[in-house]
Parts: sequence; C-alpha cells; structure tokens
Amino acid sequence: MSLRVSIIMAGLAALTLGFAGARGETVDLTPPAEGSVSPAEGLDAWARIYEVTSHPRCSNCHVGADNTPMWSGPSYSRTRPHGMNINAGESRMGVEYIPCSTCHAYRAEGGNDRPHAAPQVAMDWRLAPVEAAWFGRSSAEICAQLRDPERNGNRDAADLAAHLGHDVILHWAWTPGGGREPAPHNLQDHVYDILAWGVAGYPCPQD
Repeated sequence: MSLRVSIIMAGLAALTLGFAGARGETVDLTPPAEGSVSPAEGLDAWARIYEVTSHPRCSNCHVGADNTPMWSGPSYSRTRPHGMNINAGESRMGVEYIPCSTCHAYRAEGGNDRPHAAPQVAMDWRLAPVEAAWFGRSSAEICAQLRDPERNGNRDAADLAAHLGHDVILHWAWTPGGGREPAPHNLQDHVYDILAWGVAGYPCPQD
C-alpha cells in the first residue's frame, strides 16, 4: 500500500480535527504515526508540496519586500506584476495605498468567479508575510524556508497544516473559478503531505 493511500485511510478513520469556514473545506489534520514515514517518503511528499507552493495560485502572493503581487500562469500571456500598479505596502494588505479589499472584498459565500475578475473569499485578502517570499525560488530554497521557524511564523508541520486548514484564502487556490488553473492535487492531500513531511524530519533536496 502506498504512503499516500495509507495516510488517507488513517485520516478517514481518525477523528476529524479540522476547520470549516464559509466556502472552505473541513480539513483532517491527523498526522501519520511517528516513525511511520521514511526520509525518502518525506522527500516524495516534499516534491508534491513544491508543486503546490510554486504554482501561480500560491506563489503569486508570496512575493518580496517590494510588496507587488504577481500575475502568472496559464491565465496570463506573460508573467508580470499585478495590473493597475497595485502595491500592498508594508501592511501586505494595501492599507497604505489601495486596500486589497477594494476589489478582493470579504464575501462569506465567495464570489467574482468570472475570468480575470478579482476573486473574493470569506477572509481578508493579503500577501503572505515577506519572510515567506518565494516567488520564482527553487525547491531547495522554499524547502529551507518552510522548515525554518524564523521564516515560517514559528510553525512546525502541525501548525503549517492548521494554517492550511483554517485560512480560507488558501482554500481558494484549489477552487479559483474564473477559468483559472487550480493548484495541483487537492487541499486535503496537500495537508497530508505537509504532515508526512514533518513526521519524516523535514527532508529537503539539498540535504
């Protein structure tokens, strides 16, 4: 039985400890048993994690200190900064200039699924913290960031999984609407991969 199937079966059998928000999924946060995931299996999990973190649905908002969100991926003819010269400022929410919520309004039921319309979710739209900037970075670089408490908000794998569970803005990546390409795999499998990667000891390609 593969690692992924084993984890999914364990998760289905376990008590669901996740969260559900408006338009969000209920996410199982049950980790695999300690010692049950080898470093090689952890690296396989990381490879799938990187497919998600490097995808435009994730990486476009994981930008650097210039606070400029990006537009990239199949929905766009070329990679370029967010249109209309948008800058999210040091707040990462645009409060210094034009708040992200001007277009990405809070909407409990979600909305604006038309192509190239500003998507809306049941959460304040914002960029990821600048410490988590990884747009255009390699698998090894992002892996090093995500296992570094000083750059991941002092989170371990369980905390990262919980972050994925309750932040509805992250759920949107798998149901973006508007003809946008969703992030690969699905939210629950991504959470299981994060948990498995942690149990395996956070292996990275450069180790």
